[in-house]
Amino acid sequence: MYNFPSRLLENAVNELAKLPGIGRKTALRMALHLLRSSPEEVEAFGNSVIRMRREIVFCSRCQNISDKELCDICASPKRDASLVCVVEDIRDVMAIENTAQYTGVYHVLGGIISPIEGIGPQDLNIASLVERVSSGDLKEIILALPSTIEGDTTNFYLFKKMSPFEIPISMIARGISIGDELEHTDEVTLGRSILNRTPYQVVK
Repeated sequence: MYNFPSRLLENAVNELAKLPGIGRKTALRMALHLLRSSPEEVEAFGNSVIRMRREIVFCSRCQNISDKELCDICASPKRDASLVCVVEDIRDVMAIENTAQYTGVYHVLGGIISPIEGIGPQDLNIASLVERVSSGDLKEIILALPSTIEGDTTNFYLFKKMSPFEIPISMIARGISIGDELEHTDEVTLGRSILNRTPYQVVK
């Protein structure tokens, strides 16, 4: 436990320590760095975080984070709007985009089904995905969820929800190790997994 010389410093450390992966020792180092910075630099830092929280919205079509109602990917005429890649969150969109191998659009679930963590289908952006599929404008759905039990459970649930619409449903190739997150997969492997996707099959 630190003996802080300032209550203001202690409050700053307490707030920084709430960030994921940041312990109190690292939080103290960050707070002291900010304290040594110029007031203008700290103000710019603080304002950027405040503006991010206040002004970022979710794309009305794919649920990706965006500065506008429709994200740049959905709004681009160069993207194939009939090909939808279903991912867990924004980090997966960024990882796939970095491969430069995918030309379709996305649907961000905002998580995966995890009974242990109390996350059910009703907590995810599944209804809006089914609505997109029911429009009849899509030619393929790609399931690009983590190779984990939770990811497979979510894949199966989505397959059952979308199968009545008779749309081709595929999943990324298992070049990604079991248990790996997409954001931690190298770009070459992830790009090949997208290109070499296979039809989704229910294991009986």
